[in-house]
Amino acid sequence: MNTNARQVACEESLDQACAWVARLRSDAMNPKEKRDFAAWMSMSEQNRRAFKDITALWGDLGALSYMPVDQLFPESELSTPRPEFAKVRPPIETPANKVPDRRGWGLPQWILSGGLTTCSVLLAAWFGFHWLNTENPDELVFITQPGEIRTINLTDGSEIKLNSSSELHVNYSREKRRTQLIRGEAFFEVARQTSRPFSVAAGRAKIRVLGTEFNVELNPKSTRVSVTEGTVSVSKADSAPGLAPESVRLGKNQKVSVFTRGLSEVRHTSLEEATDWTRGLLVFEKTPLKEALLELNRYLRVPAIATPQVEERLVSGTFAVSDPDNTLEAIATVLHLQQDRSNSNLTILSPKHK
Repeated sequence: MNTNARQVACEESLDQACAWVARLRSDAMNPKEKRDFAAWMSMSEQNRRAFKDITALWGDLGALSYMPVDQLFPESELSTPRPEFAKVRPPIETPANKVPDRRGWGLPQWILSGGLTTCSVLLAAWFGFHWLNTENPDELVFITQPGEIRTINLTDGSEIKLNSSSELHVNYSREKRRTQLIRGEAFFEVARQTSRPFSVAAGRAKIRVLGTEFNVELNPKSTRVSVTEGTVSVSKADSAPGLAPESVRLGKNQKVSVFTRGLSEVRHTSLEEATDWTRGLLVFEKTPLKEALLELNRYLRVPAIATPQVEERLVSGTFAVSDPDNTLEAIATVLHLQQDRSNSNLTILSPKHK
């Protein structure tokens, strides 16, 4: 094959590799496309080299700093094909489709010929420019329904238990591990990585750790952080101009609440108190009714509130989260409250009329 034909073929491989890099990072890749990618990788050494060159190129330019190359696509590893692709047969090479040798043409020539521009356009098309302008290309969103508790296993070995009626966003990059609790409650068991800190944003609170275990409970007016193992740094998400955010370091069996006005005093907690919900229990020890209802509402189909006359009454006891309606009934009975269910979307607890 002459030099011009060899150059065209190599340029085509590089363009195709760029398209695959973009496609592999999208969320819309179906099983057929995965098989097509495996077949393309198996087709020739030139394709494999082109794919390696493109990922290296974008890494050098910083574009892959938020695209972990080791997670681009496990099946792209050349040494050990995965079982699900063992049956994918590469196309039979014929004189008509045989890919030419790569000698005489390489990545520098492809860039000079405009291949880098083409690759940029492809990436922008796949990610709608969002990926190129943010540090969150791979945000994962986890949502639980009322009564559902979900365990999330992350790629770094960390584990998160997400409570009922909760929402969590996860963003991992090569430099940071970031999560955001949008609503609800979550218990974090963080795998230690000194080079990649783990952070949680929840309401007014910002939590930063390297490796530890802690619970985060997001309520309408505050965020409570309870540590069961290790050390956690907790700070306000914002502060007055010129002032550093108020912060505190929590150790094992310590908790703090973060309000708009600042941080509460550090108090004692326990593993049982912080993680009761992970065992299917709600444990209240002289807990104001309004706070108890905040937790119970994560499991109720119809939320409940207390009138000002009774919201500070104290609740004590252990209840099963599997039967939240019965728990509400028991609390109302013990505290001598009546339930107003005239509104199908809200239950109101108030004093019983004598």
